[in-house]
Amino acid sequence: MIWCRFDDTGEPRFGIVEGEVVLPVDGSPFGQYATNGRRLALADLTLLAPSCPTTFFCVGLNYRGHIEHAARLGNPVAQPPQRPEVGYRANNALIGHGSSIVVPADLDDSLEAEPEVAAVIGRRIRHATREQARAAIFGWTIGNDVSARTWQRSDRTFWRAKNADTFKPMGPWIDTEADPAQATTTMRVNGVSVASFHTGDMIFDAVDYIVEITRYITMQPGDVLWMGADGTAPIAAGDTVEIQVSGLGVLRNRVVAATAAE
Repeated sequence: MIWCRFDDTGEPRFGIVEGEVVLPVDGSPFGQYATNGRRLALADLTLLAPSCPTTFFCVGLNYRGHIEHAARLGNPVAQPPQRPEVGYRANNALIGHGSSIVVPADLDDSLEAEPEVAAVIGRRIRHATREQARAAIFGWTIGNDVSARTWQRSDRTFWRAKNADTFKPMGPWIDTEADPAQATTTMRVNGVSVASFHTGDMIFDAVDYIVEITRYITMQPGDVLWMGADGTAPIAAGDTVEIQVSGLGVLRNRVVAATAAE
């Protein structure tokens, strides 16, 4: 099943995607729901991030190619992880498929896109076994871990480099049947392929992370776990970024310069 989340006259609503049609539901895929009889054209909808997590988990340096690239650039922490350690991102940065990535007015040209697949948690889980962790994955979506490298190097934390408004496109939907282990991730900027890798070539997979996280932290329905990237590309105002995970879909966002109000 494919689930989207969209703007329904000013209110977020979940819907079931069937081809080019969306069946809006009352309720949530993470609880009880029922279709309400409407049928909407997918092309006419403004898609939102397909989940609004209570906790936005993220993984860094989870592909050897990315680690080697970072090491060549002089990153002192660019070494293969010895255990599945996780970080966090901020919900304010989330936008949906088709929304614009806004470049802050005081940022230089160090903005980069990172293509990621993300696991969406479907049940409350704590102290998970591997079987329980696997069963807790409701489905999969796509993320773009937009990063301001100058700020990433200069700030003591990633507070603005990773979490500025609009820096975390996610979507276009959640696919409950997708299998990222067998997929290929491709990133295009203005139609040109700039990165491609086997999605399943992670050092630690989602189950590894869920088991480790839930030893200490309760994961909730709707939480997301972004799984890292094996490739980056510079982006700037005027560019269009597409991230495709085979069998899952395409996340597309345009990059724009901030206006005075932003």
